Amino acid sequence: MDMERTGRQLRLIAETTAIATALGAEVRLRGGWAMDFFLGRPTRDHEDIDWFAWSEDAPALTAALLDAGYEPLPGPPADQQLDFVKEGEESSFALLARGTDGRPVVAGGPWAGEPWPRDLLDGPAGRIGDLACAIVSPSAQIEIKRMTPVWIPGRPRRAKDERDIARLEEALRSRGPARPAGTAAGGDPR
Repeated sequence: MDMERTGRQLRLIAETTAIATALGAEVRLRGGWAMDFFLGRPTRDHEDIDWFAWSEDAPALTAALLDAGYEPLPGPPADQQLDFVKEGEESSFALLARGTDGRPVVAGGPWAGEPWPRDLLDGPAGRIGDLACAIVSPSAQIEIKRMTPVWIPGRPRRAKDERDIARLEEALRSRGPARPAGTAAGGDPR
C-alpha cells in the first residue's frame, strides 16, 4: 500500500469534512474509503475519494473547496456530480436530492430522480484512528457495488469491488445483527 498517498488522502478527507461542517453541509464517504472507515483501517490503495453531498449544498461546498485550493475537473453533468483535484488527488461528490417520499435520489443528469438504496444514509460514523467521518451504510455500499454494472450497462464488474463486498459482508457477519442506537445486546435500553 502506498502509505504516502494514503496519508495525503486521509488529510484531504479530514479537510473536506471540516469544510462541510463549517458550512453546515452534510457529506458522506462512499466507495472504498467508506468501506475502510467502516472497517477502521485502510485496506487498499484508492484511486480517488468518493463522497455524497446534497445538491442544495453544492454551491457553497464548491466555493469553499475552491477557496481551500481544490481545482474543478470536467466530468459528469454538474447537477449530478462535482469533481475536484488537490495535491494530485481527485474528490468526486455525487449529488443527492430528496424524492417525493424523502428517499435520496440522483440529483441530476441522465439518471435524475432515480432512487439510491433506501438505507443509504443509515450508516454509522466511520473512523480510522482519530479521524471520524460520516459514511454510507455498509449494506447500501454492497448494493451499489453489486448493481453498478447493471445500472450502467457496459460498466464491467471490477475485482476490487468483489473484494470490497467480501470484506464488508465478513465485517457485518462478525458484528452480528444490528441493534438500534441506545440499546445494549439483548435489546435492553441503557
